[in-house]
Amino acid sequence: MIKLKNISFEYPNGRKVFKNLSLHVRKGDRIGIIGPNGSGKTTLLHLIVGLIKPAGGDITILGKSRESEKDYREVRKRVGLLFQDPEDQLFCPTVAEDVAFGPLNLRKPKDEVRRVVEQTLNELGLEGFENRVTYNLSGGEKKLVSLATIFAMDPEVLLLDEPTTGLDEMATQIIEDILLQKAHTYVIVSHQREVLEKITHDIYKMDKGTLRKL
Repeated sequence: MIKLKNISFEYPNGRKVFKNLSLHVRKGDRIGIIGPNGSGKTTLLHLIVGLIKPAGGDITILGKSRESEKDYREVRKRVGLLFQDPEDQLFCPTVAEDVAFGPLNLRKPKDEVRRVVEQTLNELGLEGFENRVTYNLSGGEKKLVSLATIFAMDPEVLLLDEPTTGLDEMATQIIEDILLQKAHTYVIVSHQREVLEKITHDIYKMDKGTLRKL
């Protein structure tokens, strides 16, 4: 579903992040990635959905080589990215509007979208949040709503950047349970190795610009 081959990338200041990095994600894989701050974990997820472009290497996603912005527009409809900071994910006045944005953008009927919003919020323990003002939510609530916006689009692959950071034990358990029950293929970046050990099959460490399986 995702194949990165010999990827290289450097920041505008010239600092090299990746050198010949490769990663294969097959259908049903549940992969965790750990590593120190600044090692490129978030950068890797952004490369997969085309928010940034590699300096070299090949990216194949869902069976097609991806290079142009047009290529990646299709990818973003089928691969869900959860940003590390909910403020980068949420921009509508209310929770329901935020969760509905993706399905509406996919041109789903409004009746179906309302059903999806209600069902997704219920599954994440956010019953009754539909009309809550997103700006006024707690940090943990914003994280859960951000995840709801991704699940509502029913993506084929999930890319989750620190999905449980800042959450209490109950909210973390909700996310662990829903990933195990509803998500088939995902890549999770996290500092919480104990979480990854529960919900992933394989864990890799970002190390000197490459991925090393632990």
